[in-house]
Amino acid sequence: QLQASGGGLVQAGGSLRLTCAASGFTFDDYAIGWFRLAPGKERVGVSCISNTDDTFYTDSVRGRFTISSDKAKNTVYLQMDDLKPEDTAVYYCAGGGLRKYCGTAWGSGSDFGSWGQGTQVTVSS
Repeated sequence: QLQASGGGLVQAGGSLRLTCAASGFTFDDYAIGWFRLAPGKERVGVSCISNTDDTFYTDSVRGRFTISSDKAKNTVYLQMDDLKPEDTAVYYCAGGGLRKYCGTAWGSGSDFGSWGQGTQVTVSS
């Protein structure tokens, strides 16, 4: 089970840190991904961290967002800096299942076994 938290309302240029906490499995064994869903749009893979700590980002957030993990706490973070109005969405974390390494198809969300409930991020202009 995964639980995402840390969303909120922030002005453009501001920062937020999202947290994904897991129970029932350890991050040592799985890749963890962050996804977002904005109204009227399809779900987008934002970032992913493999069980080897390799990190991946979608182009629109690279250089602004940083994914990291604290395996002792079984927690993954998404530090979001220089936020833009187009970052507004519900953010979900996903892990477990068959995906141990992010690989090339992580952004599809396939092979992630568990999904958190989502946390709202709203960026005002």
